[in-house]
Amino acid sequence: MLGKEYNVIGLMSGTSGDGLDMAYCKFNYNGKHWNFVIDQAITFDYPEYLLDSMRIADTLSASDFLKLHNTVGIFFGNQVNRFIRDNKLSVHFIASHGHTVFHQPNERLNFQIGNPQIIRQITGLPVVADFRTQNILNGGQGAPLVPIGDKLLFHQYHYCINIGGFSNISYENNKKQRIAFDICPVNIVLNMLAKSKHKTFDKNGEIGKKGKIYLPLLKELNKLTYYQQSPPKSLGKEWITAFFLPILNYYNIPIEDKMRTIYEHIVIQFQNVLNNLPVGTILLTGGGTHNHFLVELLQKNINHKIIIPEKKIIDYKEALIFAFLGVLRMENITNCLSSYTGSNSDMVCGVIF
Repeated sequence: MLGKEYNVIGLMSGTSGDGLDMAYCKFNYNGKHWNFVIDQAITFDYPEYLLDSMRIADTLSASDFLKLHNTVGIFFGNQVNRFIRDNKLSVHFIASHGHTVFHQPNERLNFQIGNPQIIRQITGLPVVADFRTQNILNGGQGAPLVPIGDKLLFHQYHYCINIGGFSNISYENNKKQRIAFDICPVNIVLNMLAKSKHKTFDKNGEIGKKGKIYLPLLKELNKLTYYQQSPPKSLGKEWITAFFLPILNYYNIPIEDKMRTIYEHIVIQFQNVLNNLPVGTILLTGGGTHNHFLVELLQKNINHKIIIPEKKIIDYKEALIFAFLGVLRMENITNCLSSYTGSNSDMVCGVIF
């Protein structure tokens, strides 16, 4: 392992369906720390027909679901080949997270579409995938998975927060244990509301900041039982459908007011998590980091220093870390800790195809 370099393509498709993030990363270990470079990165938009099917994947028949699993795998494989060809890359293997459709850890159920065997067939490269199932079968949440990368690649920051479909946090407590969990939904809900205004997302909070905070809605959202639970814990699309949307849809108020209220809800949940922790630096990444309105709200209401890194890290940190999870899997090194997933033991997760 010492001095060995891995050239890996990491694939990440987030819950909000923004596209397929692809990062070509180089890793090596110097005996003390892992080093990395994101050499090339790109996001491929999903064709509308494919995105439409992905949005309703949890309602499909078994046969249609498996067809979609294969179709997404074909899309992934073809885009990887295009990425390699366009950039003349030398790649050792691919690490693919896939696109999550089901996340019900209490039912021991989790599934990502994007068939890794098809990716392997199309690209001719080994593929590491299915990072979550083994952890769930071992009593864990199967999420979050990124914190091992926070620990080993971004150890200079006290807190790592990603704002995507959901926001999640990772940090080391005073017992030197890595703690991580989902804070609250963000883009998965904001994007749904933006569609009512014929937008794919709320760019810089332009819709939400025109609205007013509606206290009855805010109070109901803040009372959701998830927020009173202790970690390990995680959120999924099913939780949004079962608990969040019924409250949101109950109130017949303007979209702008719903959005502004959700922004306030996000800020309050961040405060509840962060303002009880020792003051430190926060590495802020993910698509939500580009939302200036949201970031300004957080900066005004949180007593920590927020660090916004270069664009490659903002947009491709998760693809980078899944590539890194693949490296650890190839080296048979622990890549999933019980302290944040709740599994019965630390584990080496991922299946090699």
